[in-house]
Parts: sequence; structure tokens; C-alpha cells
Amino acid sequence: MPFQRVLEKFKSSGPQAGDQSLSLDIPEEPPHKSNPVVAAVGGGILFLWNTLIMNPFLFIWRFLRKYTNLTFWIIFAMVVGILVGHFAPAAGKAIKPLGDAFINMIKIIEVPLIFSTLVVGIAGHGDDVAKVGRLAIKTIIYFEVVTTFALAVGLIMANLTKPGVGVTLPESVDPAVGGLQEQNSNITWEKELKLIVPTNFAQAWLDNSILGIVFCAAMFSCATMLADRTSKAFMLRINSSLSQVMFKFVALVMNYAPIGIGCALANTVGSNGISVLGNLGKLIGTLYASLVIFLLVILMPVMLMARIPVWGFFKAVGQPWLIAFSTASSESALPKAFEKMRAFGCSNAITGFVIPCGYSFNLDGTTLYLTLASIFAAQAAGLNLPVATQLSIMGTLMLSSKGVAAIPRASLIVLTGTLSQYGLPLSAVSLIIGVDAIMDMARTSLNVFGNCLACCVMARIEGSFRGAEWREEELERRRAILLAQEEAKQDNESNYDGKGHHEHVEDAHGSAGSEELKDVVVQYDEKPRRPASISSAKSYDPRS
Repeated sequence: MPFQRVLEKFKSSGPQAGDQSLSLDIPEEPPHKSNPVVAAVGGGILFLWNTLIMNPFLFIWRFLRKYTNLTFWIIFAMVVGILVGHFAPAAGKAIKPLGDAFINMIKIIEVPLIFSTLVVGIAGHGDDVAKVGRLAIKTIIYFEVVTTFALAVGLIMANLTKPGVGVTLPESVDPAVGGLQEQNSNITWEKELKLIVPTNFAQAWLDNSILGIVFCAAMFSCATMLADRTSKAFMLRINSSLSQVMFKFVALVMNYAPIGIGCALANTVGSNGISVLGNLGKLIGTLYASLVIFLLVILMPVMLMARIPVWGFFKAVGQPWLIAFSTASSESALPKAFEKMRAFGCSNAITGFVIPCGYSFNLDGTTLYLTLASIFAAQAAGLNLPVATQLSIMGTLMLSSKGVAAIPRASLIVLTGTLSQYGLPLSAVSLIIGVDAIMDMARTSLNVFGNCLACCVMARIEGSFRGAEWREEELERRRAILLAQEEAKQDNESNYDGKGHHEHVEDAHGSAGSEELKDVVVQYDEKPRRPASISSAKSYDPRS
């Protein structure tokens, strides 16, 4: 065999039997002597690089990480986005995909975040299945009462300011409006029920149906509560781990939020322009004023009656509100709203149930806008609707605005159907489409604000607002953050380079951990409380 001949040849030419080593005749290379001129030039270049570029950059980076937060960068990005969209409209439109990417990343998070949070919140605290049903009934009643007030405010403001008087309607109807009318004819309660009770969980996930996910999660939670102890503990452990991972996922995505928000706002301003405010400025101004009045006259008294700390709530809802306003998307603010309401005082069960349901049933800003836009169309056509007709429109919108779950451009679709039903000119929608993006920012941000408030109110009604259940969850979360900070500190100490300097690993862990710890500080009786160390976290009580 050829292989045997090669092996015999190797043995015959190999080392002697007594020699246990294999000698390889490889010549040793002499040590390389560096050119002193090249070494001096390289050292000088490295010195200049560190002195003029790297060290100033690191100094500015550490300064910004220490003294700024996500809110600052979102506001900064909004200002830059408006300037880019105004002075370079083409560039603003071109960077739209960067804004879409942020919303798409949020959509990746939504389903596993909602499902895992809701399962842990409901099934992890007791075996009372009837409690879930009672919470659902109370939540729906609250949504109906508040949205009815929103419809009334929009109706009153439309009659007081008369934004449609003097507006000239276009002679032809935009083809896009005809498409909206066709979509409205396809909205039925039968199809909405199928959205709430999906064919299967995978289909609801694929369609990003929030109500379908909530229904599946609620049913799964009830089944988990009724299961044996071993199965229940196993499923809770899985969903608890998934929930923790998804909130870390949220933290990663939020690092991109200022870029995505700035690009989305640049596209909005670049596509519509500032001049559009002059054509329908009265309608836009009336909507913004109506939303502020609704906040002050309706939501603020609700906040006071429910004994929600006002200043603390505004601080907690600030970031979700900014994200919703700048992106005109409620979905983009959902993960941050979850995080902030949990830290503010709402348990996982309340947060995971109320906020997702509110995204379909508690659209305060949208319902207010629909009544305002309907009366605007009648005024622009020169029609003086009697009070009975206006109340009828209000009743119609009270029902139809609830049937738009997971429908794109839902508010325009419902508005088109309402105008057709009452014989009002559809050409008014052609005008509204031009400024809808600007108005959408306002109504979407109020939707998020109202849902966060609904979460706190329902927590107060259920007696769990900053109660024992929430304190247990909050202490566990804060203890995990403090332990992570301690591990990062130990890692920093282990990275001591022996030359009197520490490597700056804390930029990757310590600063982020400190910022995260600031986020979870709860305002109780207007006084911030936080555990100072790991040892104190074990016995820490936010109310003490």
C-alpha cells in the first residue's frame, strides 16, 4: 500500500529510538530591529491622536453620558429633525427609512413583551380567575366614560371656534379618500371580533394584533392559574425570564430612539412643509387647544380624584409622550410606557392588561379629533347642523371609534364613513389629509398620556397602586439593577492595568446602570426614594 511505504520511509528517516524528540531543522529568525526614526514618528502620531482627538472625544462622551439622558437627546433630535425638514426637504424625505426602522424595531418587541408581562402579572399573583374578569369590566367602563368626555370636548370646541367657516372645499375628491371609503365599508363587528379572538396565536403575532395578543395572554394566564403547581412554576419562570430579556431589548432599542425620531420628524416637516399651517391653521390650533383643555378639565381632575402624584406622573410619562408625539405612533411608545408605569407604581398585571387594551378602546385624542373634524366638514360646506344631529354623530363615533383595532390610518377611515353616513362632503377629508400628520402627532401623544393615566387609575381602583404586590416586584427589579452595578464595579477593579490607570469599562456598564437606576426612582409623596446600597436594598421599602 502507498500509505505503508510512506510510513516506513518516515520511520527509517526519523530520529533514533532513544531520541524522544523530533528535530526540525527550522532556522531561527534574528530579532527584528525597529527603525528609531519610524518608532519616533509613530509615537508622535499616536501622541497627537490621543491628545487632539481621542482624549477630547472621550471627555465629551463621558460628560454627555453623565449629565444628559434620553429625554434630552430626543428633544435635541426633534429640533434637528425640524431644521433638516424645513431647510432641506429632500434630505428629510430621504432619511424616512431610518425613522421607519425605529418603529419596526419596536414592533419586534411588542408581542413577546406584552405576552410575557401579562402572563407574569396575572398568573404570578394568586389563583383568582374571576379577578381578571372584574378588572376587564372596570377597565372598559372607565374607557367608555373618558372617551365620551373627549367626544363632548371636541364637539363643544368645534362649535365655539368654528374652524371650518371660510374654508373653501376642493371641487373634486382625492382618489385616496375613495380608497378610505372602501376600507370603511369593510370594517364590521364580525371582523373586529375575529381580531380580538384570532384564528391562532401565530396569526395574531404575524398581524401584530394587540387585542388578539392580549386575549391569548389572558386566556393562557387563566389556564396557568388553574394548572398544577409544577406546571405553573415552570411557565412563570419562562415568561419571567422572557420579560426581563425583552426589557433589556427595549433599553437597546431606545439607544436608537433619538435617531429614529429625528428622521421621522424630518420626513414629516419635509413632506408637508411649514406653510401648510397657514391654510388650515385654525383647525390645527383648535385641535391642539382642545387636547390641552381636555387634559386640564378632564384628565387632571381624574388624576386628583385617584390620588395620583401629579408631578411624579408627568415626569414618568414624559419620555413615552415625547416618543409618541415625535413619531406619531402609539406603538413606538408602548415599551417605554410599560417600563415607566411599572417603575411609577403599577403592578405587572395592571400594566400588561390596561395599556394594550387602551390602545384600541381608550383613544382619547383620536375620538376628540373625529368629532372636531366632522363638524369642521359641515361648517366648510356651509351647513348648520342641529344639536340633535351633532349628538347623533357623537353617538356614532362613540361606537365606530372602538372598532378600528389594528387598522392602518384608522381615524381617517372612521371619519370618511361618518361623513358618508350623514351626507357631509368627503372633499373635506382631502383637505384634512394634507395636515393629518401634524394633527396625528398631537392626538397620538394624548392617546399615550391617557392610557398611562388609565393604568394608574385602575391600579388605584384595584388597590395595587404602590401596594404590597408592586413593592415586591419593584424591590426585586431594583435589587437586580444594584447587583448588576456591583458586578460591573468588580469588573472595573479587575481591569486595573498596573500602571496607575483603570480601563474605562464603566462607560459600558456603570453609566448605563446609574441611568437605569435613576429611571426606577419612584416619586412617593413628591419625595424621591432609592436604596443606597445592595445591603439596604434587601430591606428597602419605597414608602419608608
